[in-house]
Amino acid sequence: MKNKFSRLTAFILATGIAASTVLADDVEVTLKDDLDGMLNGYCLDISGGGDGVDPSKGLQSHTCYSYRGSLGEDQVVDSEKLAKGTIYLPRFEVCATMTGLEAGATVALKACDGGALQSFDFTDEGLIKPASTPDMCLTPGKETRLGRGGTSQHQIKSLTLQSCTDAMAPYQLWHTRSKDD
Repeated sequence: MKNKFSRLTAFILATGIAASTVLADDVEVTLKDDLDGMLNGYCLDISGGGDGVDPSKGLQSHTCYSYRGSLGEDQVVDSEKLAKGTIYLPRFEVCATMTGLEAGATVALKACDGGALQSFDFTDEGLIKPASTPDMCLTPGKETRLGRGGTSQHQIKSLTLQSCTDAMAPYQLWHTRSKDD
């Protein structure tokens, strides 16, 4: 546990957010690289939008809403639970839950149970890995689609587990923030 805490402390410091801020604020989890983002970078996001947000459809990567001046309710992550290795979305009372631990597994949203499929490690560099599978990372897909059936400028990418590699670093290095950069 000490090693996990030390790595998480280093992750928090490396992402530029003071530990007191992380433990006090809701945050969004966003890629360090904006990739092809037109409005903003990509954040962990519940599928659907507005009244159509549907936790049963799982997590995706989506344009971060912080460019509007506040975090999107379907992108808010509890920083205290994040610091303990759980991706908890408090507005919907669900936790990120891997559907498997192999390449291509998706991220479901389920009631929090503290199980292995809901436990994540955050490396000093910003990789997010299932705690039980240290060679796999949360990775947005390379293909981009526009939201609302193509009528929105918000961009969406799938979110799956993939092997952690230097070549995929732009798609695998994350940080947290409580407002737009």
